Amino acid sequence: MTLDLYYWPTPNGWKVSIMLEETETPYNLIPVNIMAGDQFKPEFIKISPNNKIPAIVDNSGLDGNPISIFESGAILFYLAEKTGRFLPGNLGDRYTIIQWLMFQMGGVGPMLGQAHHFRQYAPEKIPYAIQRYTNEASRLYCVLDKQLSQVEYIAGNYSIADIAIYPWIVSHKKQGQNLADFPHLKRWFETVGQRPAVSRGLAVLSESRVQNMNETARENLFGSRQFQQ
Repeated sequence: MTLDLYYWPTPNGWKVSIMLEETETPYNLIPVNIMAGDQFKPEFIKISPNNKIPAIVDNSGLDGNPISIFESGAILFYLAEKTGRFLPGNLGDRYTIIQWLMFQMGGVGPMLGQAHHFRQYAPEKIPYAIQRYTNEASRLYCVLDKQLSQVEYIAGNYSIADIAIYPWIVSHKKQGQNLADFPHLKRWFETVGQRPAVSRGLAVLSESRVQNMNETARENLFGSRQFQQ
């Protein structure tokens, strides 16, 4: 299996680069510079209709027919199914993992992303928004901390649930969180971060991460171009 990975170094992008490194799946890296507006190019939108990274094209696909997949959670499912890694066949264990993956997709990603946005990128500081999303981030960290007080990894054994959640905890400081307040989450975060494949996944295009955002990048990420038909 050789994949084309449409990618930029963000938490959602890291999920897939880490999974590919963990499963030792060969892939062709195709950068999609979201700062420059590459996500709006017609050829990318054909693969990812929501104009978001990451996306993959598996050229060997299903029954030899190429398949493209967008949405990072769906990509993790696909790679787990195809490689037979990090998603067991036992239904009880499988649905424990699926629950926590859905928790990441529906809660951790959106809420931590909003905390990060209003604390770091919003053109004006809105106290209500900052407080609301910082508090919600803290609540989600508490949920994870409680779960990890009972198990080594999010769903018991290392799985796509850990691969999905870990990238969103990387920027905990920018979300207004101190890992010292969540000792079990901190232990897990350090353990997962020591995995060689996780380090390799985070390193993909790491030099392209921008600390200071210019106006062009801000418009492409948050401006009116998002709403063009």
